[in-house]
Amino acid sequence: MRTEPEDYIDAVQDEASFILFLKILGADKEAEDTIEKSEPSSPYNAGALGWENQDISTFLEAASCCGRDHLKAGGIAQGKNPWRVCAEILLGGKYYE
Repeated sequence: MRTEPEDYIDAVQDEASFILFLKILGADKEAEDTIEKSEPSSPYNAGALGWENQDISTFLEAASCCGRDHLKAGGIAQGKNPWRVCAEILLGGKYYE
C-alpha cells in the first residue's frame, strides 16, 4: 500500500519525520511518473496523482510561491512546528500552478 504525502503531513514533527516526508513525496512523484508513462494525462490537467509541476524548476517555483503566500498569511504561527511548515510548503509545490 502506497503512503501518500497528504496522509503523512500530520506526522511531521521533527527532522527525522521531515526526512521521511521527503522520501514519501519523492516516491509519490516517482509513482506518478510511472503511471504517466503508460497512461499519459491531458497536458491541460494535473498528472495521475495530482502533480501540477512535472519538473524540478516548476516544482521549486511553485513551492516558493506557496511559501510566499504562507508568509503573507502571517508566516509560522507561534507554536507551530517549523518542520511541519516546511513540509506544507513542499507539498504545496505539488499543487500550486
